[in-house]
Amino acid sequence: MRTAETVLSIIQERGKRGLPLEEVYRQLYNPDLYLRAYAKLYANDGAMTPGTTAETVDAMALTKIKKIIEALREERYRWTPVKRVYIAKKNGKLRPLGLPSWSDKLLQEVLRQILEAYYEPQFNQHSHGFRPERGCHSALREVANVWSGTKWFLEGDISDCFGSLDHEIMLSILGERIHDNRFLRLIQNLLQAGYLEDWTYHTTWSGSPQGGVISPVLSNIYLDKLDKYIEERLLPTYTKGEIRRRNPRYTAIQRKIENAKQEGHIREVKVLYQQLRQEASSDPDDPSYRRLRYVRYADDWLIGFIGPQSELEEIKRQIGAYLQETLKLHLSEEKTLITHAATEAARFLGYELMSQHATDQIDGNGRRKINRNIGLRIPTDVIEKKSRIYMKEEKPTYRAELLSDDDYSIISRYQSEYRGIVQYYILATNIRRLNKLHWIMRMSLLKTLANKHKARVTAMVRKYQTQTETPYGQMKCLEVKVERQGKKPLIAQFGGIPLRRRKATLLNDQLPIYKKFERNELIKRLLADTCELCGSKEQVEVHHIRKLADLNVKGRKEKPRWIQIMAARRRKTLITCRRCHENIHYGERRHRNLNITGEPDESKGSSPVLRETERKGASN
Repeated sequence: MRTAETVLSIIQERGKRGLPLEEVYRQLYNPDLYLRAYAKLYANDGAMTPGTTAETVDAMALTKIKKIIEALREERYRWTPVKRVYIAKKNGKLRPLGLPSWSDKLLQEVLRQILEAYYEPQFNQHSHGFRPERGCHSALREVANVWSGTKWFLEGDISDCFGSLDHEIMLSILGERIHDNRFLRLIQNLLQAGYLEDWTYHTTWSGSPQGGVISPVLSNIYLDKLDKYIEERLLPTYTKGEIRRRNPRYTAIQRKIENAKQEGHIREVKVLYQQLRQEASSDPDDPSYRRLRYVRYADDWLIGFIGPQSELEEIKRQIGAYLQETLKLHLSEEKTLITHAATEAARFLGYELMSQHATDQIDGNGRRKINRNIGLRIPTDVIEKKSRIYMKEEKPTYRAELLSDDDYSIISRYQSEYRGIVQYYILATNIRRLNKLHWIMRMSLLKTLANKHKARVTAMVRKYQTQTETPYGQMKCLEVKVERQGKKPLIAQFGGIPLRRRKATLLNDQLPIYKKFERNELIKRLLADTCELCGSKEQVEVHHIRKLADLNVKGRKEKPRWIQIMAARRRKTLITCRRCHENIHYGERRHRNLNITGEPDESKGSSPVLRETERKGASN
C-alpha cells in the first residue's frame, strides 16, 4: 500500500499539470492518510469537545479507522449533524460555530489533505488565507513590497461570505476538475448534513461546514473563481503603460539644477533641490498609465488602483455583478469602501494602509526613500481595545481571575499575550506605539502580583525587575525563576521584546513538498498495539486528557498508576486496552460491562433492567 506522502505527491502533480482528478475515492481506503490526519488533529483544543454525540478523540483506536474505511467501501458512511453553538465576535455580535463528531473531523481532515494537495498548485498567487507557507503577514508583505504608487484602495466586503456559499455552485466547481461521482457525493452529503441547535435539527441550504477542518479549503476553491476573474479579466483591462511619463515641472527644475551647477551657484542648487523634493518625479495623473493590484485573505480582499476614481467605481460595479450573477454572493455596499491612499487609511487584516510621503527622508543618492510606498501602521483603536482587559476607570488594574495562579504562570500569561500582539504587528512602521500597551500591561501585572501577595507595587518591582539581553542591547523586564532539583530552573519574563519593525521580505512561492511522514511518538505507540498499563493486545485505544494540569486532582492522597506514568512522561496520551481505559474513567468498582446489551443508560454504565431481572430471579 502506498504511503500518504506518495498519494498526496501524485495528486499534487496532477494538480500542477492541470489534469483531472479521477478515481480519488479509492484513496480514502488508505489507513496511512488517517494516521496522518490523527497526528495533526489530536493536540487541537477542540479534539476533546463532543459534538452531537459523546465521541471525542479520547478512545481513538486503529479499529475506528478500519470502521470508517469499511463504511466508505460500502458507501454507507453518514455524516453526523454538527452541534451549533455561538461565540462572541469582536464587534459584540455572535458567530455560529459547528462542533462535528470526532470521526467526522478525522475524515474531513483526510478530504482536506487530498483537496489541498490537488488545488494548491492551481490557486491564485494573490490568495493567502489558509494556505501552506502563507498567512496574514505574506498578504501584507505583498502590499508593502509591490503596491508602490497606489492612488486608491477598494476594501472588499462580501456579506456573510462563508454562510452564503451555494452548494450547487460548489459541487459544480469541484466537478470541473474532480471526475469521481462517489467523492463528490461524499462532499455533497457533508454540505447537507445539517446541524442541531437546542437539539432541534435544521437543514443546511448553503455555506461551508462551520467549524469543520475542511471549510477553509472549500472556501478557497469557491473564491478562487473570484481570484481568476480579477486576474484574467480586470487586471489586463486596467493595467497599461510601461512607465509613467515624466512630470514636466520636475524635469524643468532638474534643468535649472544642472545650469546652476555649471555656473557654480551652490546656494541656488540647494534651494532648487528642496523644490525638487516637493514635486513628483513622474506624472501622477498620466492618462496612459494604469495599474490594478489585488490581494485576498479568506473573505477579506483589497484592490489597489493607479488611475481615476471613476474607473475604480466601475471596477467595484463589475466585481459586485460577477459575485451576484456567477457565485451568488453579495457585495456589502456599506462596508465596501473606496479610500484615497494619500489622505485616508484603508483597513486590511487589522492594519492601516496609507501611501507614505516625506521629503526629509533621503537615501545615499539624495533620493526620497519612502515616497508613494505603502506604509503598514497600527491603528489607534487597536491599542485602546487591547488595553481594556488590563484597565478599570482608565487606569491599569489587577486581573482577579489570575490571583489563584502562581507567579510563574501569571508572568507567563502576560508575556504570552504581549508577545502575540507584538509578533502580529511586527511589520508596522509605527510599532513603537505598542510602548503604551507595554506600560499598561506591566502596571497591570505588577498590581496583580501585589494584590496576590498583599504587598505594594514598589515591592514587586524590587523583587522581580531585572535586565535581559536582546539583539539591541539590554532591556528591563520582570522575571521569576522556579528552581528545580537536578534540572535547569524554569524562567518566565515579561518584557524584553524590542519594538523594532521587521522589514518586509519577498514571499517564497514554492509548493509544499510531501516528505516522508515521520510518525510521531504517539502514532508509533498506537501502532505497537499494546496496552501501556497491563500489556494486553486486545481492544487497544488511546486515553486523552485536555492538559497535564488535569492530572493534579486536589484531595487525592495516592495517585493511580496511570497518572504516575503520564506525569513522568509529561504526555497527554496513554495507550490502553479497553478494560484499563474503562477503569481510568469509571474506577475498578464501577467498571462497565463491555458487552453491548442495548439497555437504556447503558453508555453511562447503568443496567437497570438486567439488575431488576437478577434481583427477581434471586428472590424466586
